Amino acid sequence: MSDEVAVGGLDTPVGRISVAVTRDGLAAVGWGSRPASGRLPAAGDEEWVAPVLAQLAEYFDGRRQTFDIPIDWRYVPGSASAVVLRTLHQTVGYGSSVTYGQLADRSGTGVPARAIGGIMGANPIPIVVPCHRVLASDGLGGYSGGSGGNGLEVKRWLLTLEGVLPPTFDWSPAGLTS
Repeated sequence: MSDEVAVGGLDTPVGRISVAVTRDGLAAVGWGSRPASGRLPAAGDEEWVAPVLAQLAEYFDGRRQTFDIPIDWRYVPGSASAVVLRTLHQTVGYGSSVTYGQLADRSGTGVPARAIGGIMGANPIPIVVPCHRVLASDGLGGYSGGSGGNGLEVKRWLLTLEGVLPPTFDWSPAGLTS
């Protein structure tokens, strides 16, 4: 096990995404120019980052529905959080969603539904560990992804990309012209 971390970034339709990758796998995905954790890449670490960025680019282009990159779970804080996030990663596929309560039940951790939102908000590996697919029982719920306070729009965009939500009609004057 190594603590070396390689960092890379990708421009996406929802803003710049950065990743931190160790020898063991993807450790963090963040919004902006740097992920939540990580150091500058060491020489030769580009081969760790390239497959992750390639799969993310395919996802955002609508050409990838599953990620087959290894995940380094060591940086997920708390054992119950790790179980909840692993359950999410393994059981909630592209184009589907669960409520906070359903994920709480699936995880078998005893974590109450009201605490699942906090675990989703602290998810260090969004998109690949798809916290955007976890919804409130009465609507979208929240989303801490994105930058500049646009998390809910990012969540809507991701769920629309995956077909969970229908595309919304553009009511702007440009959208009304043929």
